[in-house]
Amino acid sequence: MTEHVEWSEPEAVAAPATAPVTPADAADAARLVAFGLQPKLQPARDQEYAELLRRYREDPPFARLADAVAAGLGLIVLEVSARAGMAVTAAEDSVFAVRMGDYARRASADSGDRFLHGLAHLAVAAMAFPRPEDLADDGYIGRVSVNGVDAFVRQACRRLEERAEETGENTDPATDAPGLEAAWRIWARRSSTGATKDARRLAGSTTGIIAKAVAFLTDSGFLQRTGDDAGGTYRTTARYQLQVRDMAGTAAMAELLELGVVPVTDGTATLLPAEDTDDMELAAGAGLPFHS
Repeated sequence: MTEHVEWSEPEAVAAPATAPVTPADAADAARLVAFGLQPKLQPARDQEYAELLRRYREDPPFARLADAVAAGLGLIVLEVSARAGMAVTAAEDSVFAVRMGDYARRASADSGDRFLHGLAHLAVAAMAFPRPEDLADDGYIGRVSVNGVDAFVRQACRRLEERAEETGENTDPATDAPGLEAAWRIWARRSSTGATKDARRLAGSTTGIIAKAVAFLTDSGFLQRTGDDAGGTYRTTARYQLQVRDMAGTAAMAELLELGVVPVTDGTATLLPAEDTDDMELAAGAGLPFHS
């Protein structure tokens, strides 16, 4: 007697359901972004921060949620790692964006100084990471000093002035229209330290402007002060490297680096003659880490 065996289609294996996002998940993701907005906070010194970073790396749905929270706040996630934490930068339309004009107005009542503050930030970035390989190397630490940055910019000013004279450009534009001058011309006319009897650094001097720039970068977690020599010495952080890496394609940055910066370990720099190129003037008002 033959038995009839009934065959049936194998039951489909149900795909694992994605766990719904809970309010607690959203709170944790927002907490991680909040940690990222505290650039001086080190993950190694905060257990909750370190745990949320671990969860971001190991839990893709949570990582997507944190990225979405950041995007909703107008923030761009540059990197999430143990070395940099949750490193974010503000998009141009973000409420967290710092604009060069706003920064310059807080730093000085002179509207013409906007060019100088922008150039100071640009020069600090160029000296800190003068070569592409410096930006690409996660272990690289740049070092700058206030006086070294000022000397670097003044060398750049002399080089650019020589080129202007060679091409017959006007090197003495109207002094009552600073907005029409190239940033390097304004810088070259400004005193390095001011004219006080005790040689104190004036806020409106070029070293005073650089000091404000590096103080802002230090408060923002981009630099760390290492000493008082040469007007103040500083070292870069992982966050600053990420920030400059993100902004390295700007025309002003490229133009400044094309002058030929050779970094040395004491935070100063030497300019070497560069090959002749066109359009070497620095872009007016350019600066890091600001939106124009």
